[in-house]
Amino acid sequence: MAALPEMDVASPLQFVINAAAGSNDARVKREVIETALRDGGRQGDLLFCSPAELSGVAHRAATKAVATRTAVVAVGGDGTLNTVAQAAHAAGCAMGVVPQGTFNYFARTHGIPADPADAVRHLLRSVPSPVQVAGINERVFLVNASLGLYPELLEDREAYKARFGRSRWVAFVAACATLLRAQRRLRLHIEMGGKARDLQALTLFVGNNRLQLQQFGADPDDTLAGTPGDGTMAAVVLRPVGTLSMLGLMLHGAMGRLDEAAGVERFEFEHLVVRPRLMQGRSGVKVAFDGEVTMMRAPLDFRVHARPLYLLKPARDVAVTDAGASAKGAAS
Repeated sequence: MAALPEMDVASPLQFVINAAAGSNDARVKREVIETALRDGGRQGDLLFCSPAELSGVAHRAATKAVATRTAVVAVGGDGTLNTVAQAAHAAGCAMGVVPQGTFNYFARTHGIPADPADAVRHLLRSVPSPVQVAGINERVFLVNASLGLYPELLEDREAYKARFGRSRWVAFVAACATLLRAQRRLRLHIEMGGKARDLQALTLFVGNNRLQLQQFGADPDDTLAGTPGDGTMAAVVLRPVGTLSMLGLMLHGAMGRLDEAAGVERFEFEHLVVRPRLMQGRSGVKVAFDGEVTMMRAPLDFRVHARPLYLLKPARDVAVTDAGASAKGAAS
């Protein structure tokens, strides 16, 4: 593994903030971050940008972070974290997180507080620690990636949130509406571990975060060394089912017992190639990763990245992780 990125505490942290400069939201975020930095005796450059500017700002901030031996910090939801992670992973710099999403699975997995002021204070006593990132073709993702029904669910969820506000109940109602009208079937050819097979599915969901999988009761059987997010990934396949079975599926998912629902298959992997059967004239498929939806060219190559992301975590947490890794290596 490559050496950890160096950190110079005198260099300003590079905060990439998904908020229009001058908005009330931006003013609140600026006040919270600057107060926490001032109290901690640290400096930071606050880079506000619109969603359209986010990728460019993130890459420039990551480049500066490498040059000045500091970290780039993502302030926002899953989509913002993903964009900044793309830049940090490519540049090889450390990355911090101030989460502001609905579920915050990545932040919760790594013990990052949900309160913005607490999250900034958390950064100031943290050091770079390697964490697993996953890849789909040329993109990296932190939590999940999927095709089929799940991208439609995300688009419906955003539409519901725009009308009714951001909450977990709104997200749940949107999910129910999507599932009940699910009709389109995927025809997939998948290759894994030297074996290949064909299957039909409503959705293929790939998880890189064990916390999310456990919350839905979709953690796979432990068939490989490591766990999702720590050595492997998990695939969850939802087979085509009838309306009554779909209602049962929603109930099981809401109760965190998806493993008991009919038509659900789960398995672990390190590398998976998916070749969807596409309509004539099409070369791409709609894919969701970390809450964002885009078109990607087939085939889809899912893999655990050999090079980690260097996440800022408190030194005591890093020491515990290193001790656990050493014990695991000694036992194997």
